[in-house]
Amino acid sequence: MFGRQVPLPASRPWRIALGASLVGGGVLGFLPVLGFWMLPLGLFVLSVDSPLVRRWRRRGEVRFAKWRKTRKARRADAAHGGNAEGGNG
Repeated sequence: MFGRQVPLPASRPWRIALGASLVGGGVLGFLPVLGFWMLPLGLFVLSVDSPLVRRWRRRGEVRFAKWRKTRKARRADAAHGGNAEGGNG
């Protein structure tokens, strides 16, 4: 996940239970103890065992990488003078 490794339970049922409970807690994120951050974390855990969720995660990673690449290109362009024409108009 984004170049990082997180230890997960080795047992498939435990991973599914952990992922489902995190998703459930994320859905109830408006409650004081729980948070909406639990929803994407639960989906990441479920993506280990679920092909459908894995596909969603991979699409999200690809979109994030493209967004980050264009953002870096824009920053580099802005650092080198902004527009390509070079005139003041």
